[in-house]
Amino acid sequence: MTIANEKVAEHAFLRGLYEDGYFPDHVVDKGREILLRLCERIESERPADLPALYGLTHAATEEFNRLEAEFEAAGSEIETVAREEIGGDFWFVATAYGFADADREELIATREW
Repeated sequence: MTIANEKVAEHAFLRGLYEDGYFPDHVVDKGREILLRLCERIESERPADLPALYGLTHAATEEFNRLEAEFEAAGSEIETVAREEIGGDFWFVATAYGFADADREELIATREW
């Protein structure tokens, strides 16, 4: 599926992680894919309210939870910088799809990182 939201299609997801050599690109690529899948789900399912959006963001957050092991295997981890970057991109997605009133912490409430 192609992302229809122009703002999202042009966004450089996880840019700060790509710019920092501590985070391996091949694992960051998987995180970027998680975020793009989240956008595809939002566009296809069109959540009507915040609880519906949170259901989608929590599922994507759980994918990041599973990705933590790959970061560790590559000598990295989802630490403060990564948490801020990932959380910021979840917030970007929420606002880009019209959910400016979403709670930043609730978007990623199921995180283990």
